[in-house]
Amino acid sequence: MSKTMRNLIIVLVVVVAGGFLGYKYWKSRQGAVPKGIAYGNGRIEAKLSDASAKEPLRVKEILVDEGDLVRPGQVLVRLDTITLAEARAQVAASQEQVAAAQAAIVRQKSEIELAKIEAERSRKLVEERAGSQREYDVRKTNLETTTAGLAEDEARLQTALQQVQVAKANVEAIQSRINDATLTSPVLGRVLYRLAEPGEVLGPGGKALTLVNLQDVYMEIFLPAAQAAALKIGAEARLTVDFEPDRSAVGYVSFVSPEAQFTPKQVETRSEREKLMFRVKIQVPRDLVSHYIERIKTGIRGVGYVKVDSAAAWPEWLQRDVLRPYVPGLQTSTPAESTATTR
Repeated sequence: MSKTMRNLIIVLVVVVAGGFLGYKYWKSRQGAVPKGIAYGNGRIEAKLSDASAKEPLRVKEILVDEGDLVRPGQVLVRLDTITLAEARAQVAASQEQVAAAQAAIVRQKSEIELAKIEAERSRKLVEERAGSQREYDVRKTNLETTTAGLAEDEARLQTALQQVQVAKANVEAIQSRINDATLTSPVLGRVLYRLAEPGEVLGPGGKALTLVNLQDVYMEIFLPAAQAAALKIGAEARLTVDFEPDRSAVGYVSFVSPEAQFTPKQVETRSEREKLMFRVKIQVPRDLVSHYIERIKTGIRGVGYVKVDSAAAWPEWLQRDVLRPYVPGLQTSTPAESTATTR
């Protein structure tokens, strides 16, 4: 190989190496985090909610599968329970007894009035010596017996009224059990686990489904004491995910732990886990979650960035293609985004 060719190769290698190192430097500068902004690794998380039975019942029907998006109030599971037919029949029977007792009272009052008239007539005939004492005694005894019968019918009416109230309370209790046997979604979320199948019996508190509550989506990162102490609740934040690092979403700091702890194994390296850190929760605004509800997946790893210094400016690569809550006529609606959007 000639000397000229060897020099050419050396120059070419130097140029390629220089270009590569320059590119690496440029990329490192692109990803550099400015002073006043802290960051940490984390993953997208959400709270869990269960659809559970209040009493031991057999699963009659499950209307959703794992991965389905569910909305508040949507029927998820129906459990097999008693019906209201017998209880409603008991109410109707009690109401008939009330009607019968009321009719008996009306009849008894009419008989009392008649007995009074006949007793008075017999008394006058006895005074005028036109009637017998025996007839008067019979009429008087009939009046007393009829009056006593009225008190008995009135007592029977009160018993019937109480039976109606008991029957209605029984209907309400059964209706409550029927309502409890229809499991509905308490949140806007996605079915994470289907834990039962039709025909299985659930015990009290037995879980049929586990839901991911997409109304409460967040990422937890861990920061050292100095950064955590300077961080304020409501501070601006950004989230990125590993599969799409060039795109970020707005967030805000909703919680800073008052106690130090070791960072979880899945977040940092072993050397980092040996340090005591403070847990920081970055909340994703609810209206942003609602707008991208079909795309949100929990468990995805990423990086969370927070403003330790409110005067710090986001780097250019965290301002490109930012996912923000959409409000007509407004730029954003997060607690700490008002200053960022007016820049």
